[in-house]
Amino acid sequence: MMNKVAAASVSLILVVGVVIGCVIGFGHRSTGHQEEVKNEVSAGMKAVETLCGPTDYKDACVRSLTPLANNGTTDPKELIKGAIQVIAGEVQKAAEQSVALANDAKNSNNATLKAALESCKGYLDYAISDIEESITALGESQITSISDLTPELKNWLSAVISLKESCLDNLDDNSELKDTMHKGLLNTTELTVNALAIVDEIAGILKTFNIPIDLNITSSTSRKLLSTETDKDGYPYWFSDDSRRVLAAQGFGNLKPNAVVAKDGSGQFKTIAEALAAYPKNQPRSAKYVVYVKAGVYDEYITVTKEQHNVFMYGDGPTKTVVTGKKNVALDGYKTDKSATFAVEGRHFVAKSMGFENTAGPEGHQAVALRVNADRCAFFDCSITAYQDTLYIQSHRQFYRDCTISGTVDFIFGDSATVIQNSKIIARKPMDNQFNAVTAHGRSQARETTGVVIQNCDIIAEPELLPVSSKIQSFLGRPWKEYSKAIFLENRIDGFIHPDGYTPWQGTFALDTLYYGEYANTGAGADTSKRVNWKGFHVIKDRAEALSYTVAPFLTAPRWLKETGIPYTVGLKA
Repeated sequence: MMNKVAAASVSLILVVGVVIGCVIGFGHRSTGHQEEVKNEVSAGMKAVETLCGPTDYKDACVRSLTPLANNGTTDPKELIKGAIQVIAGEVQKAAEQSVALANDAKNSNNATLKAALESCKGYLDYAISDIEESITALGESQITSISDLTPELKNWLSAVISLKESCLDNLDDNSELKDTMHKGLLNTTELTVNALAIVDEIAGILKTFNIPIDLNITSSTSRKLLSTETDKDGYPYWFSDDSRRVLAAQGFGNLKPNAVVAKDGSGQFKTIAEALAAYPKNQPRSAKYVVYVKAGVYDEYITVTKEQHNVFMYGDGPTKTVVTGKKNVALDGYKTDKSATFAVEGRHFVAKSMGFENTAGPEGHQAVALRVNADRCAFFDCSITAYQDTLYIQSHRQFYRDCTISGTVDFIFGDSATVIQNSKIIARKPMDNQFNAVTAHGRSQARETTGVVIQNCDIIAEPELLPVSSKIQSFLGRPWKEYSKAIFLENRIDGFIHPDGYTPWQGTFALDTLYYGEYANTGAGADTSKRVNWKGFHVIKDRAEALSYTVAPFLTAPRWLKETGIPYTVGLKA
């Protein structure tokens, strides 16, 4: 029999043994759990590295997605959403920074500077809306059919860059502030370019994840939409009855307007601003708000706000229903964007048979007649008239058909994806110390899906510009930003265009990185034998390449343009 000491010793040994056993057992379970977590993190990081493989700023990509990897996320769809969500956070920081700078004592007393910073905040808020739209669309899509969504994602992401640049452009007069905002937006730029790269390479990425993907997005429906067949009345056979009525109506008489504007009091409103103010607050996204503006000259500054989507505005003709203004940079001190007579920020805006003008004259320098910063906008039978910076194609996708666009320096400028068809492009007489440039496209990143395409138009000069003076030279374009992109397809170009075709912005800036292309143009100004020898200039010889700049692929037109009721040319003439 054991004594009490021996018994106590045995008990202690047993207790210690049990405790040690428990600790060892717990330790084994902890090690196993840690190993499991480690494996999940490792799988997550491997997925992140795969996704970030094609990006231009790989370190930034990996760094931004590491939190998801640490949570063991390997789903490529969630990682793509994460790559876009992190952009929203960076843009929000920059928007808050612009507010802080605007409220700073040394800036708040400068009305022009404060307004520029507030405008910056507005553009960044719009960019956040585009990002949120991307995230929502991704959430609702199947990963195997994501290729069908890629044009939309590229459009929204490209617009984020365009809007970021618009913010910085407004700060050109203050290099210190511009540098501060530029640094604040650096992460936004890198992450957005990365997201564009991921979307651009999505097929290869998903293949690495062993996910099958249907890359043939040309369904039987979209093949019909691309068809050039027409019925006995000359309409594409897929046009809806409503679209046919819209096109056939004289003055849109068969279309019942929600608001009628008339200066003489014969309508519901005397001003366009009043008609837009009556836009229903709870207007369904898919419903049109139709505004008929009767003949008259409307001296007012109009903004179709981003909340006012699907506005359909028409007049009695581009020389009869005219919206006019004269704000400008040189004489009045407005920023270029704020000089616009008519601005569109609401998506799916359509205008027909109206005139938009800025009468500041060449002395006003930048003086915009029409600024469009909204997706899926279309203009038919419209006149857009000013001198310098006439038409600001600021961002997103835009289409112009049977319009007249006239001006002098950089008179079609901006960073959107725009196609102008069957229109008159008219160069006017500038000041004696100025020159004419039809386009000044503002693509700042190579991965943006933006550019301006001018197709089957008459590029001519007003009589006052002729005969051509050695003091006044006219060009098809010059590069506003590093990756400026302008394509001229099947136009008739008069001889007033300088044989070089294009002129530099400053020194050698962008000459190697821009993309200017010409295909099947005619007329005395279309001779490409003496064009600039820049690396970025191309005489397009491949028909397939030329086709890639037509409305269907470049604007994904069958998805939305048919809904406007505006006719458009599919493909090329020959």
